[in-house]
Amino acid sequence: MNDGDLDLTGHTEREPGQDASNEADEELDQAGNTIEAGSSLPSDEDEEEDEAVSGNRADRPDSAAGVVAVEVLSRLLELMSLEGDVSFRQTQDSLVLDIEGDDLGVLIGRRGITLSSLQHVARLMVAARQSEWPLFTVDVCGYKQRRRLALEDLAKRLADQAKYRRRPIALEPMPPDERRVVHLALANNPDVYTESEGEESERKVVIHPKRL
Repeated sequence: MNDGDLDLTGHTEREPGQDASNEADEELDQAGNTIEAGSSLPSDEDEEEDEAVSGNRADRPDSAAGVVAVEVLSRLLELMSLEGDVSFRQTQDSLVLDIEGDDLGVLIGRRGITLSSLQHVARLMVAARQSEWPLFTVDVCGYKQRRRLALEDLAKRLADQAKYRRRPIALEPMPPDERRVVHLALANNPDVYTESEGEESERKVVIHPKRL
């Protein structure tokens, strides 16, 4: 996928199709039923502040979880009639599932919302097989890496503005994993602190100066 196919907000010219495959629905229903029958598992929102692990969540996913996740994502791509190569890599504290291919901007969506949904669905399906909530991240054509670097730079610049203007500055609404990038980028900043405000899709990070 060319860089021109999407910008850092994740906006693309194409929108994902509205027609869901019956087979995909059945697999998702099975995943949901399995999870409902087991222990309560966290949602992606629970990971925003990187709080302590709870429930049956895996502290650090192993390669077995990566293999299962690759199978799940490959199957989801097939059901969506999309072509892409799925692989996984182990980082210091998590797994990253990389999807590479052409014309995959449809998997990212505006503000990365579609990608966040795809990640959550994949986690549900992997959890149904492994009876624990897997900690992995799904990336498409390096989008999240580019987005993370852009957000870290933006957070630092806005932190300086909040400090010198002596007033809070709000970022645009973001999905949980992007808000977490901003929180972590400014966690050790001596001049500002961050809070998440708003509900659901309108939830955003606000940067506050420590000394008004």
